[in-house]
Amino acid sequence: MADITTDVLIVGTGPAGSATAALLSSQGVENMAINRYRWLANSPRAHITNQRTMEVLRDLGPEVEAEAYMHAVDKELMGENVFCESLAGEELGRMKSWGMAPASQAAHLIASPTRMNDLPQTFMEPLLFKTACARGTQARMSCEYLRHEQDADGVTTTVLDRLTGKEFTVRSRYLVGADGGNSLVAEHAGIPLEGQMGVAGSINLLCKMDLSKYVAHRPSVLYWVLQPGSNVGGIGMGVVRMVRPWNEWLIIWGYDITQPRPEMTNDEAKKIIRSLVGDPELDIEMTGISYWTVNNVHATRMQTGRVFVMGDAAHRHPPSNGLGSNTSIQDAFNLAWKLAHVVKGQAGPRLLDSFTPERAPIAKQIVTRANQSIGEFGPIFQALGLTDSVDPVVMQQNMDKRCDAGVEAEAQREALRQAIAFKKYEFDAHGVEMNQRYQSTAVVTDGQPEPDFPQDRELHYAPTTWPGARVPHVWLFDAKGGKHSTLDLCGKGQFTLFTGIGGEGWVEAAAAISAEWGLPIRTHLIGPRRAILDHTGDWARIRETRDSGLVLVRPDQHVCWRAETISADPAADLRRVLSAILAR
Repeated sequence: MADITTDVLIVGTGPAGSATAALLSSQGVENMAINRYRWLANSPRAHITNQRTMEVLRDLGPEVEAEAYMHAVDKELMGENVFCESLAGEELGRMKSWGMAPASQAAHLIASPTRMNDLPQTFMEPLLFKTACARGTQARMSCEYLRHEQDADGVTTTVLDRLTGKEFTVRSRYLVGADGGNSLVAEHAGIPLEGQMGVAGSINLLCKMDLSKYVAHRPSVLYWVLQPGSNVGGIGMGVVRMVRPWNEWLIIWGYDITQPRPEMTNDEAKKIIRSLVGDPELDIEMTGISYWTVNNVHATRMQTGRVFVMGDAAHRHPPSNGLGSNTSIQDAFNLAWKLAHVVKGQAGPRLLDSFTPERAPIAKQIVTRANQSIGEFGPIFQALGLTDSVDPVVMQQNMDKRCDAGVEAEAQREALRQAIAFKKYEFDAHGVEMNQRYQSTAVVTDGQPEPDFPQDRELHYAPTTWPGARVPHVWLFDAKGGKHSTLDLCGKGQFTLFTGIGGEGWVEAAAAISAEWGLPIRTHLIGPRRAILDHTGDWARIRETRDSGLVLVRPDQHVCWRAETISADPAADLRRVLSAILAR
């Protein structure tokens, strides 16, 4: 007999685990979350928060979204990535990042009702965790996952209470492993991983120092400092990352992964920091030193029976592109509604089998992209002549040549400009953040091909209602003049049906199925003199159906079916599709 029973046990309270708990509790599903530590994140590791993640917070409620913005550094201060020889020294170039270039700003504004921001993990985790606990999650800190056993009816997990030293057992219908890059849940569940751990070594130097005079005139999240000969590989690139403007910082410095891990002292750390800033007298308060490795690993399967893994347990990669916590929270958004529908008896257990085919390709994509972004610093080093020699004096001379007159120096300057601009694939890859497409049994295309999109899909968001894509954001209106995003009209744990004049049959069919199955289905009939109005015509232009057609949206705001026009038997067609999606 287990000591505790619950519907879902979540191991880990990072972005993935806390988001899963918050979403399950918001949908009335009993869950428990455990954390082996006494509290949440103790350093501001993840920080870039993209629009899709903000849409998940918005789905949790306006108060959750508002608190995120309250604690975040707004995108106007995320600014322009700066490349320099030191913060006090010569600047080599900069690029507008995170949607700050004018065309990119417009694209972000069109794509979502939310905005990018910089929200350190020390703020994101408590926000998600308290939302979960306030809505019903049973949380236990200082409780360490030891092992689990699953059978046909559930999972029995053994947990160590680190305060008393006693073990206890938790019986749950499902187990979610959100226990990070060294996940024991993934190991014990036999989750297959592909790639390599420990590709490179890095050190985080957390500190407080006032850098206003060096950065306030060129606000940015990241300052890339290149100093020949100063560290691993001789290139000497360090990262000065803003945590709070402009007096709290995280410095990233490399170490040789082939050698024993260094044990850096505060004095050694301060020496590195002063060199990167270019101020030998800088007053620095060290607040932490930690070590991590660059990994290139993703799970090829994210489920074994009743056990699931997500977040860093499933995708282990460097912080390039700022994809870590974003993808983790989006994993939670995908799985939570499916667990809720199965637990409530509104869907069959086979619905859960769609988690791997939908999220494992995303895990592979973002791990590949993050590691590729590291390699894309190479053209910057080459343009500066830093790869032509290992002699720091020669390397500095090569960098200095860009200031000369003549054809070669002009070509070097152009190469450097192009190399820095190319980093948009890391620092302004809107498409990577927003173009996720799902293909699984939880999506019905009826053979419709995905529309062509002429622009680069890594850089540019491609809106479509093709099943599998996130429903496009446009503004719609109510009869009193209120403005609503299409995203606000769906989600929140329910399926949503969008149609127009002539599509009344879809609405009637949804009502009948909803009553019969006990499955809430929200419906919106859009058109003049209806409850929802398309004053701008934006919905009509982007929906890719006729007025009488249908766009059916899942609780995670992804389109799961659409129809060009009203069918001969809308009730039969809607029943067919929902039966397939929900594995009834």
